[in-house]
Amino acid sequence: MAEVRGDTSSPGPELDELEIGLEAPGVDEIAPVPWSLMLRRRVAGRLERSPRQAWIVLAATLLGMFASGFSLTVLTVSLGDIAVTLGTTKSVLTWAITGPSLAMAVLGPIGGKLADRHGARRVYLSSISGVAVMSAATIFAWSGGTLIGARIAGAVLGAAVGPAALAMINRSFTPAKRAQALGYWSLVGAGSPVIGVVIGGPLVEAFGWRWIFILQTPIAFAAVIIGFLVLPHTAPGERQRFDFAGSALLAFGVGSLLLALNRGPEAGWTNPLVQGGFVGGVLLLVCFVMVETRVPHPLLPMGYFRRRNFTFPMANQFFANFAYMGGFILTPLLMTSVLGYSTTKAGLVSIARPTAFSIVGPLAGWFVLRFGERVVGSFGSSMLIASMLSLSLVTASTSESLLYVALVLSGIGMGACAPAMIAALANSVEREDLGVAGAASQTMAQIGVVTGMQLLLTIQSANESSPGATSYAIAYRWGAVAAAVAFVVALFVRRSRTTASVEPLSVDPAMA
Repeated sequence: MAEVRGDTSSPGPELDELEIGLEAPGVDEIAPVPWSLMLRRRVAGRLERSPRQAWIVLAATLLGMFASGFSLTVLTVSLGDIAVTLGTTKSVLTWAITGPSLAMAVLGPIGGKLADRHGARRVYLSSISGVAVMSAATIFAWSGGTLIGARIAGAVLGAAVGPAALAMINRSFTPAKRAQALGYWSLVGAGSPVIGVVIGGPLVEAFGWRWIFILQTPIAFAAVIIGFLVLPHTAPGERQRFDFAGSALLAFGVGSLLLALNRGPEAGWTNPLVQGGFVGGVLLLVCFVMVETRVPHPLLPMGYFRRRNFTFPMANQFFANFAYMGGFILTPLLMTSVLGYSTTKAGLVSIARPTAFSIVGPLAGWFVLRFGERVVGSFGSSMLIASMLSLSLVTASTSESLLYVALVLSGIGMGACAPAMIAALANSVEREDLGVAGAASQTMAQIGVVTGMQLLLTIQSANESSPGATSYAIAYRWGAVAAAVAFVVALFVRRSRTTASVEPLSVDPAMA
């Protein structure tokens, strides 16, 4: 502990004038201050005066997003080895991937509301701390069940990382600059799985799967420490009664739909439990809308859906992710079963798509400033259409160059769509709802991800008796239809007004 000298009857001294020392005669009161808090105050004081403060906030939150997402791809390709080590099956261990995805989609809006209600910084630090702790716990998993449990627990605790980070980013940048910042957000979102494969793949082969989490854990704890030091205080929202009824209805409604989509291909779409999940999910979401229109402080204000720059970007993200991730799940199967590629080669070729995504994402932010969200979003959607149609032309005799072109087009498409549409949505809501708006966008995108992956895989499987690559071509054409819908809804997005100023960033005197 350090001790701060000062007259507590007057306003606190400037940060640079704080003196740290031992008690001395003539001092009436000595307030003990932890050294960590003193360091935080000194760093925050410097950042407040920096013209790059918003970009430092962006970098700190992106480190947290990287820590949360980089292990996904390398974990996916390592499931076979993990299953052998833990004495379980690969099909069981897929819940170590799908379970966290479902948890984050279901709990994201609640995390966003908590960020708006209690302060984005506080919620972000709590959530990323949960990710770090559960990543460390995963290192010691001794069975398939404990691995899945630790992964899902980490996703539950970390569900607020994305919404809280988006809220801080959107508050740090003016509407004119948000698309640029969100372009870097897209870069990390797409690039972290690539880095995970490039770095984590050889590491796993040399030392084993636990090194995935041995590597992830210090990165996550570094995100906690850096976030504590540099992220600015965000004032809590008005103390309102939390919408428990709406939260429960949304969580169970979305959860029922996603579980039905997840289990449909294996259990069969006519399975009573699968059909019950769809019916129950729709009914719960209808009840959610009814509740939200009546409660005084809703989880998600329904009035926002009357704003075209809220509704149409959400729809675009659903259909764009449907096509993008539907192609993501099909293309490795196409490469191994039709083109005869090895698993290693298929993985290396697949990197072309997220690489293009990560390059285009930051550039898209600059193009949004010049041309607006509608133009950039519709361009990205058209690239997705071209990608799906190109993939539908791939056969056993196709040149590898066509495959690369199709994958790069897909990455360009999503890299352009995502920052443009998320920026349009953020600019359409009030500042006090930035967290829940970002979470709603992520949830809609996640529903599109699951829907696209499951339905396109089902379409391909249903036509598997067709000769050659015909079954894949049919599925890709349906992906092109989804991308075409994304293109149409992007045309209804208006260019955001960019005259609003950014919310001032400040240091919380109490560092609460």
